[in-house]
Amino acid sequence: MAEPIKIVFLGTSASVPTKERNLSSVAIRFEGEWLLFDAPEGTQRQMMMAKTSYLKINHLFISHLHADHILGLGGLLATMNIHGRDWPLTVYGPKGIDEAVRASTELAMLQPGFEVKCVQSRKGTVLETDKFTISAVPLDHEIPCFGYIFTERDKAGEFDRQKAVSLGIPIGPLFSDLQKGNKVKVGGNTVRPEDVMDTSKARRGRKISIIFDTLPSQGYMKAIKDSDILIHESSFLSDMKARAEETKHSTALDAARAARQAKCKKLVLFHLSARHKENEKFENEAREEFHDVTVAKDLMEMDL
Repeated sequence: MAEPIKIVFLGTSASVPTKERNLSSVAIRFEGEWLLFDAPEGTQRQMMMAKTSYLKINHLFISHLHADHILGLGGLLATMNIHGRDWPLTVYGPKGIDEAVRASTELAMLQPGFEVKCVQSRKGTVLETDKFTISAVPLDHEIPCFGYIFTERDKAGEFDRQKAVSLGIPIGPLFSDLQKGNKVKVGGNTVRPEDVMDTSKARRGRKISIIFDTLPSQGYMKAIKDSDILIHESSFLSDMKARAEETKHSTALDAARAARQAKCKKLVLFHLSARHKENEKFENEAREEFHDVTVAKDLMEMDL
């Protein structure tokens, strides 16, 4: 049984916070590590309330440089520093992310006791590990903006230790080589990974897509295709479609159409305008196009 992937909605409001909602930010925990997406004002407090460890964040992904998505960066870095962080943090974001990070630390009069690495996001894979990848997809907003897609690597099966031993493979590094998909040679014989893997326990890696501020477009459909969970901005309802187009945002109906077209399994709406007070209206509008819809609330948790 795969370990659950935890998703925490640290904030769910658009542009300005409300009494019920902080500005939008999402954290994902996978195998003990937290990944953070956007750092609006108050992020570190929301993380404390959600019992989300900012000291376990090694990768922070910024969608774009509007204030409601990055203004909390200086405070977050300062909090990490106060708590003795001494290992690197990598911040990913659009062109100008390095200047934004520098400005945030200067504004906080902060000289971090740890390295802050800046990586400019571009279309495609921006982070790759042996367990998962994070890819970026350009969005259609007023300034350069990215959505991010978390994809767990597919599991080819489960390593059959007894089968490996029966084939004469000594316990040790060769086990690891086979589990990584490499062939090994033992006594003149070649053993392939499929010879020692129980493929009945194979499974597709889980996929979570986070689409931040954007007009709906075909530009990100391929990237989010077959997502287990699509987290999509929904700043407005359709009665404010003109305002959504003017500010390059999506409506609940736009998000639902994207989920349906991309054959996603579940849709979660976030980044809701303070103009709209009733969550049910967002859910009802989205259900006109897509069946499985949840409207995110601050500190809401989901397991995948």
